[in-house]
Order: sequence, then C-alpha cells, then structure tokens
Amino acid sequence: MERKWIALFIVIAISVITCQRALAQEGDVTYMRAIGGRFGVANGITYKHFLNDSHAIDGIVNFQGNRSFTIFKLLGLFEIHQPLNLFDVAGLRWYYGFGGGLGTYRYKDTDESGVAWSFDGAIGLDYKIPTAPVNLSLDWKPTMELTPETGVRFDGIGLSIRFVF
Repeated sequence: MERKWIALFIVIAISVITCQRALAQEGDVTYMRAIGGRFGVANGITYKHFLNDSHAIDGIVNFQGNRSFTIFKLLGLFEIHQPLNLFDVAGLRWYYGFGGGLGTYRYKDTDESGVAWSFDGAIGLDYKIPTAPVNLSLDWKPTMELTPETGVRFDGIGLSIRFVF
C-alpha cells in the first residue's frame, strides 16, 4: 500500500509540473508569507513564512476524523526550498523538511482521549503563480506517531492552496 501512495505522488507531481510549464515566465517568483487551506488525509489551515530565500517555517492546524476517531493537531515544520532545475518554470521549487506535531485525539466508540504526538517529515513541490497572489504546494508528509498508537504512517499526501501577502 505504501508503494501505491508513492506512485500516486510521483504521477501527481509530474502532472503538476507538466501543466504549469505552459504558464512559465522568465525570472523566479518568490514570496515571503502565505496562508490558506491544506487538503488531503487531514484537512486544515496552513501558514508558511520564509526566513530567507531558501528556509521557511510552515505551521499547520490539522483536523482529521472518521467514524472511529477524531484528531486535532498543531504541526510545525522547518523546510528547505531549492530551485527545480529540471524544468524552466518560474516560481516552481522543491522542498524537504522536518518537524513535529502535538494535539489531541478521541476514539468515538470507547470515548478514550489523550495527547497525539508525532515527528513529521515533508517533501514536495511549491509553486507561486507568477501572475496571481496564489501559492500551490503538493507534498508528502510521512509521520512517526508516538501517541496514540506508535507507528509510521505514509498516507500524508496533501495539496495546499494559499493566498500570498
């Protein structure tokens, strides 16, 4: 199942790069901060702030739930952004990073609740549309959960759509 998610991520990444190549303009478009939504396995609000040209912090408030459980988690990630030299697309970069999450969980059938704690990684593509105050990120965030259940999760693929200001 893990290979399926990695293959899906690669297909989506290639599709995004191919589609955005048509919109490419000369020069690198950068931004300092952006806020918006993150959509995937866990949905929420994301705020990205660049410390310099290549280092950023990304704060995410995640909400995740189904019939069995709910999780509310605050994530903090440190990211390193690099130009993507394979394609000539203005505003397109790739990034990687790491961080952690802290929040609460509740199992609905037993009403058990407690602290949700994790270490998180990130790798993805970041695109600032040159002609609009919009940033798109497609990433994969593997997670090593420490509580409520110890283990590694590989299902953290998400799309972030942010307003740049």
